[in-house]
Amino acid sequence: MTSVAGDAMRRKTACVTGGDGYIASALVKMLLQKGYTVKTTVRKSDDMENHPHLKDLRALGPLEVFRADLEDEGSFDEAVAGSDYAFLVAAPTNLNNAENPEKEVIELAVMGTLNVMRSCVRAGTVKRVILTSSVGAVAGRPLLPGDSHGLDEESWTDVEYLRLTNAGGWAYNVSKVLMEKAAWSFARENGISLVTVCPSVTVGEAPATTVHTSVPCALSLLTGDDEKIRNLELIERASGCIPMVHVQDVCRAMIFVAEEEAAQGRYICSCLDTTLAELATLLATKFPQYNVKADGFGGRPDKLRVCISSAKLVGEGFEFKYKLLDEIYDDVVKYGRSLGILPY
Repeated sequence: MTSVAGDAMRRKTACVTGGDGYIASALVKMLLQKGYTVKTTVRKSDDMENHPHLKDLRALGPLEVFRADLEDEGSFDEAVAGSDYAFLVAAPTNLNNAENPEKEVIELAVMGTLNVMRSCVRAGTVKRVILTSSVGAVAGRPLLPGDSHGLDEESWTDVEYLRLTNAGGWAYNVSKVLMEKAAWSFARENGISLVTVCPSVTVGEAPATTVHTSVPCALSLLTGDDEKIRNLELIERASGCIPMVHVQDVCRAMIFVAEEEAAQGRYICSCLDTTLAELATLLATKFPQYNVKADGFGGRPDKLRVCISSAKLVGEGFEFKYKLLDEIYDDVVKYGRSLGILPY
């Protein structure tokens, strides 16, 4: 008979930074469900009363919570120590109100990433680092004329173009590019096995009870939030489409590239591309009670200018679970209602 102690000894341990965030909370849950011991970090307080979703997740398996900050060198050491995998999900949160985006968003993202990677080197146990980047590090560039240009992992956002134009979300996208490139240099210099995952607009239900990310944007056509609708317009204008993926598929992809020994390099994680006009038409039909203004996007493109390819990820054996806008929005509407973002 196998002892409980023997089972515990064979558990793999994963560190997930930013467990108080949206994607990280879903990743923590999925890792626990897969039998991992999980260590996660939060930025302000490790008191579980301040993080009820993490307190609830402890019912699924062994979960330790540590306080750590991207600005504090060495603050991730305890969380990373003894981990087999380190999932770097934590990122600067002051995206929209930063007085100095270069310092508060870009420099902090790069510095914080390197801080955690130094903790990984000191730990000496980490087999692979999985860095969460973004399609924003892939698609930010002047759009070529014509329709349906494909972008894959070889594409990098044009940092100088974004800084010159101050296009919407520019600091976030620049931070993801420079963070990735700094991580790749550090990994080569220190012999770290690194992969990066670049999710697109991420939606769907997660344990986190507060979200300030893509979920409110995805629901904006239903809530009528003009500021968030403008964010969708900016994504479409900057990227040539609105690429979208379910949070469960993002987490599954992260675990897939962590566990797959042959995985290397960058991986785009995006299951579909849509346009604002197509999305408005779908939601007006699917959720008539929210009075979506489906005819309010005259002049917006109704054809895709750009297609974001996840062919590399799929080609290596990954399969998306959520593939249709219909099923994605069934889930994100349910989540939005539970959070109070969207009325019933």
